[in-house]
Amino acid sequence: MKNFWIGIIAVICLTHQTFAQTGIIKGLVKDAETGEALGFANVQLEPSKQVTTTDINGNYIFNNLNPGLYNVVATYIGYEFQNKAEIQVTNNNPQIINFNLSSKGDKIEEVLVKVSPFEKNPEIPVSSRSLGIAEIERNPGANRDISKVVQSLPGVAQGVAFRNDLIIRGGGPNENRFFIEDIETPNINHFATQGASGGPVGMLDVNYIRKVDFMTSSFPANNYNALSSVMRVKFKNPRTDRVGLRGTFGASDFGLASEGPIGEKSSFFISGRRSYLQLLFKALGLPFLPVYNDLLYKYKTELGKKTEFYTIFLGAYDVNSLNLGANETEEQRYILSYLPSSKQWNYTNGYVVTHYHGKGFTNFVFSRNMLSNISTKYQDNVETADNLIQDYTSTEAENKFRVETKQKVNGYSINSGVNFEIAKYTNETFNKIALPTGPITIDYTSSLGLRKYGAWFQGSKQLFGNRLSVSGGFRTDFNDYSKDMNNPFKQLSPRVGLSYSISENFKLNSSWGIYYQLPSYVTMGYRDANNTLVNKDNGLSYIRARHNVLGIEYLTKIDSKIGVEGFYKNYSNYPFSLTDSISIANFGGDFGVVGNTPAASISNGRSYGLEFLYQQKMYKGFYGIFAYTFVRSEFEDRSGNFIPSSWDSQHIVSVTAGKQFKRNWSLGMKWRFSSGVPYTPYDVANSAVIANYNIQPQGFLDFSRLNSERIQPFHQLDMRVDKKYYFKNLNMNFYFDIQNAYNFQTQLSPYFDVQRDANSNPIVDPNNPGSYLTRLVSNSTGTVLPTLGVIVEF
Repeated sequence: MKNFWIGIIAVICLTHQTFAQTGIIKGLVKDAETGEALGFANVQLEPSKQVTTTDINGNYIFNNLNPGLYNVVATYIGYEFQNKAEIQVTNNNPQIINFNLSSKGDKIEEVLVKVSPFEKNPEIPVSSRSLGIAEIERNPGANRDISKVVQSLPGVAQGVAFRNDLIIRGGGPNENRFFIEDIETPNINHFATQGASGGPVGMLDVNYIRKVDFMTSSFPANNYNALSSVMRVKFKNPRTDRVGLRGTFGASDFGLASEGPIGEKSSFFISGRRSYLQLLFKALGLPFLPVYNDLLYKYKTELGKKTEFYTIFLGAYDVNSLNLGANETEEQRYILSYLPSSKQWNYTNGYVVTHYHGKGFTNFVFSRNMLSNISTKYQDNVETADNLIQDYTSTEAENKFRVETKQKVNGYSINSGVNFEIAKYTNETFNKIALPTGPITIDYTSSLGLRKYGAWFQGSKQLFGNRLSVSGGFRTDFNDYSKDMNNPFKQLSPRVGLSYSISENFKLNSSWGIYYQLPSYVTMGYRDANNTLVNKDNGLSYIRARHNVLGIEYLTKIDSKIGVEGFYKNYSNYPFSLTDSISIANFGGDFGVVGNTPAASISNGRSYGLEFLYQQKMYKGFYGIFAYTFVRSEFEDRSGNFIPSSWDSQHIVSVTAGKQFKRNWSLGMKWRFSSGVPYTPYDVANSAVIANYNIQPQGFLDFSRLNSERIQPFHQLDMRVDKKYYFKNLNMNFYFDIQNAYNFQTQLSPYFDVQRDANSNPIVDPNNPGSYLTRLVSNSTGTVLPTLGVIVEF
């Protein structure tokens, strides 16, 4: 092992070796609506200023490029220009960059030579950010994990440590939706929280991501079932010259990947990964041993001149077991006392056919996704029938079909379509829980089938010499769960957006919309001992959020953007737990299951705030993002009073900056700050009751004092150094990433425990023989986490 690291250091030190420059960028330029090739279009490289012209079939190519980052701009008379920013060129892997240009409806007189790297979609005038692969890969502390990367953007707060929960503008982590290409993908994280969207590790191989569009409002009508954000991930085109291989070796996992052609018209990529965290955690004496595995692939082909097809698959298999031998410290014993063992797998498989016709195209999308979640827990971790506390097995499966048409009609861009889903949810729950009134046992089996329907229409147009962009539309969603949910007019979701160019680089943007989201299957499928769908009888309905956003945006001449946005979100019909008397909007930031409780759609909430963004694309070797967010998030308590929610972060700051140096060295840093979020203190008296503690050693919370305390503010510095080598048939990227560089200790809410004697047995309260003596133990987290890794591409 020693010789291995000596070899790596020796390779890194070879900074003067040079190799032949054989980088290639090539692709196709075509009409976005008809799919017709655009011959004699201009394609320009920045910053090299090289220009070429497409051939009669719309193809272009740049040969003999130096490895590095390029912007590729395509222009054609009568069409909107398009810029693909920060394309990474290497010697051994041609970059395939295709362009779909939209007709302007009026003619331009000359080709543009300087364009902004920030794309603007008229359908999304506000609250939309885009990140390219270079910005994702070089983000310090993110470890190439897309959910951690977007935490650099305004409006995004970090949840508890070591998780990827997206807390957007004061909304919970269950309010986000993800689309991989055009496939809705419910889970993009390992060890996902059922009923929410977070987890500790991302599943996507970022080496195949071309771009991420992240929307925190102004959602297009074809994106549905989201209240706080929509993330759309676009993959790169697989290489077509030959089959290539890549290996990735990091601190927590290793991965293998391959891509290349299959015949003349088809290509693929496939990527797999397995963790070895369990070995590291066992060596460190941690009480839990996680193992994760994932697989990603894409296959695409041409079915004819006007028809394309692709399929994608994303799946994961995760196991978390207990390390019972790690029980020497009180923290180890505390974690072992409540943490269950778990096993989870999930996948999404989708198929898309795109057919171009007339002035537009139609997508036919079929997909299936499934989740299986199993967890068990025994008192004192002694696996006998009498000691069983929790035995939970659940599955969620969805089969989806969507038809979507985009076309240009008399200068209007029209997007319309319908979708249909068949879903099935199953749940077998045995769970002993503690309540202030004493322990109870929940024991039920549930099976729920749903048919879901949706339809939408959206149009956009540019007016007054393209100075004003107007977008408006609506959608509706309904299902057969109940009579109320089956009424399409109750979920009618209108939206409108405006963008006005005060000058060439200065814009005023605004949007308004109403959005609906279905409650989680866990909540919809909850049954009592009589096998009754309790929450159906309670009138469970779609959750509603109304968004109002106003912002300004300025594009500078040095490839940067400055923006300020104010937002207000109003929530209604949120599920309210009838057991805990708390809005379910406050849950979702931890492992386990959210919403497995009797509930009614009676909770209201609001969030509002202000965001500032400065985003610098690569310019003379420098890049960066500065984001500040002020946000307040409030939901009603049991008395109907607005109080801070669990996501009331107040002040969020993120500073990301970096520099590209000569000889392919780069250095980056990211500093984050967040005000302390609220938490609910323990109900110490009832948690101390012996019968309660024996089945719920965590204690339980005093919801009469909901979110009345706050943890201390959080801040952290992450740093990353990269060194890349470009050989003729081999690329190597060595990186050193360090999270929490100055070892800040985040103070979380204290945890509840009982006092113990010398033999670690709980001590009974002599003044109250039915209870234990208790204590609150300080709970801090944070450690310096260095990662040394290498990516090898053949």
